[in-house]
Amino acid sequence: MSLLELIESADERALAASAVACLDRCLPLLAGPDGPEPLRPLWASCGNGRDWAIRLAAVRTELDDAAERGGADGDGPAARVRAMLAAAPSDFAPAPLREWADACSLVALEIHGRFDAPDGDAPQDTADLLKAARAGGADGVGPLVAGELERQIRILEILAETTGTAGSGAGVRKALDLSTEGRRVLRAVMSRRARIRG
Repeated sequence: MSLLELIESADERALAASAVACLDRCLPLLAGPDGPEPLRPLWASCGNGRDWAIRLAAVRTELDDAAERGGADGDGPAARVRAMLAAAPSDFAPAPLREWADACSLVALEIHGRFDAPDGDAPQDTADLLKAARAGGADGVGPLVAGELERQIRILEILAETTGTAGSGAGVRKALDLSTEGRRVLRAVMSRRARIRG
């Protein structure tokens, strides 16, 4: 199944976890290469939605405070990640979570596309490439986008396989592990680019 098909068929647990995972992999943009993991409380709510709205509000406050201390980046990648968190629904329900998960998926792919580009600017045909990639045709995308696309698909597959089973909690943990791996990749790219520029 394509990424879009997986998002369309996912339940609220998978949608919440996949969206949080997308933002989680972009955390180095917010917290720096060795920063904290402010989204960790949201992972705990992905399984059953318990305390979702409360934890979401707390995470938003923490990231907003961190942005004020560190200085916001206007409309840069980090600002887009914060905006996606601000857009997260307080209702743990399929319809609003599906819309949010779809948006988080696209933002994560776009951000990885910027790091695929040598100068940090995405090519003009990026929107068309990502649209095709999410529909099942990944030809022409860069290695970071391809890796991010693969992780998004795998996370949704794992969550779908474990829905309604005794291993549903293990599915969320596997999604977290995959997301952590992706975060390490982006951190490494950011560090390498910083060394080159420095």
